[in-house]
Amino acid sequence: MDLTRREILGTLAGASLAAMSGCGTPPPPFPKGEIIGASDSFGHQLRDGLLPKPAADAWTDIPLVIVGGGVAGLSAAWHLKKSGFNDFVLLELEQRAGGTSCSGSSPVSAYPWGGHYLPVPMKKNTQLIRLLDEMKILESIGADGTPIVAEQFLVRDPDERIFFNGRWYEGLFPSEGATSEDLRQFEVFKKEIDQWANWRDGQGRRAFSVPVATCSDDPHATALDKISMRQWLDSKGFNSKRLNWYVEYATLDDHGTTLEQTSAWAGLFYFAARQEKSGVEHQQFITWPEGNGRLIAHLHEKVKAHVRLGVATTDIASTPEGLRVTAYDRSLNKALGFRAKHVIFAAPQFLAQRVIAEYRNAPPPHIKHFQYGAWFVANLFIKERPKLNENDMSLCWDNVIYDSKSVGYIVATHQSCIDYGKTVLTYYYPFIEENPRDARTRLLAGDWAHWAEFTLADLSTAHPDIRSIIERIDIMRWGHAMIQPRAGFIWSDARMQAAKPFGAIHFAHSDLSGMAFFEEAFHHGLRAADEVLLQARA
Repeated sequence: MDLTRREILGTLAGASLAAMSGCGTPPPPFPKGEIIGASDSFGHQLRDGLLPKPAADAWTDIPLVIVGGGVAGLSAAWHLKKSGFNDFVLLELEQRAGGTSCSGSSPVSAYPWGGHYLPVPMKKNTQLIRLLDEMKILESIGADGTPIVAEQFLVRDPDERIFFNGRWYEGLFPSEGATSEDLRQFEVFKKEIDQWANWRDGQGRRAFSVPVATCSDDPHATALDKISMRQWLDSKGFNSKRLNWYVEYATLDDHGTTLEQTSAWAGLFYFAARQEKSGVEHQQFITWPEGNGRLIAHLHEKVKAHVRLGVATTDIASTPEGLRVTAYDRSLNKALGFRAKHVIFAAPQFLAQRVIAEYRNAPPPHIKHFQYGAWFVANLFIKERPKLNENDMSLCWDNVIYDSKSVGYIVATHQSCIDYGKTVLTYYYPFIEENPRDARTRLLAGDWAHWAEFTLADLSTAHPDIRSIIERIDIMRWGHAMIQPRAGFIWSDARMQAAKPFGAIHFAHSDLSGMAFFEEAFHHGLRAADEVLLQARA
């Protein structure tokens, strides 16, 4: 098997440490840590049908079961309670809610394990504004509906920097030493984005908007989904290496996919959906030390009486009397059963064909079109800040290394205005293999020591002293972290079909939008809840 760039770096780093030891200079102690989080082995038991069935006395009658305690499931539950519907249970496989928006904490700081920011919503996203207002994130709501976010929740300056040619620079576009042609192409690219930010169809809809359900389906816009972002850049004559790197950073950051893998529609969405009109900056980012874990904590608190953690849904079957949902409580080591009128399936589509009996027996054609990327996230606990060279840009919230396939790291204490001493760095790495199965195999084949060394080798490029300041590395492996918006998927019939109810089973997950954003999961949670309310009141 060919070694990746970072695996080669890891080998070299190990050789360097061995050389230090041989010369009488002891290497820094390798940090402690562990792999935590997602229940891969338990999920495989579920996949293979190895869990017991509930006893006759372990069944409960309940109107609604919500399967999945990620953003979509919690949002559905929150909306139902707001609407006066309280007779439901939410089942979540893991011991914590939140899915890829979950977070952790330490004596130094809280920190994210996945999603770590939320763009300030535009005024038309009234339900999300309602949530932020409930959380007291807003100072006010303007007369025209525009939310005004309290300053302490907006990403604090300095917000982003890039390590390029041996130094840290402000911003993410590598402008230092750029040629006039690099800069010209960058300006032309921004004008292209301006044009799409201003574009409206005959009904006044934007080409790119949040949530995706509000975007225009005009063929002039949706045709972009038929080609890759690479093809779009080539068609516009954008051949600057720096511009191509900058745009691919965006596709990796938002989708975990390369220019060749990403739909041009999804690639342009990153830039245009967050820009209200030409000539203005993108929407500001809302964040917390724990990232979107703050949003999860609020939603969970509002519905926690209905939530059962560590309970895996094993089967959903339709009967003449309704739906029969079987589950397995890991803490009680007991199989459970629920006779329900409705189910909100707030989990990815790849699980639907394993859990829903009718899908398992005859998988609907749309499911095969859903592809998910693998990621690992490492949280590095450091005792002091990495050293800076003269003229380096100081440590920021978002820190990116040029020409690395990671998307860099964020600093947990940045938003708390703590710029010295101990902190937590959250490092993100997407796997970009063409076949997602190969990516998952590679991810799960590596143990903690492998991925810890991999992380340190990559960061050593920008921080030669990283090994001497680190105390611990914890790692979370996400085998199916994010839906991949490959060319042809966003505006496909497969995506549209997947969101339709199957009898009394309603679907809610960000993969139904083709993009793994908090806003999309939130939207689908509310939509599915409304479908249940409509059926229940019929």
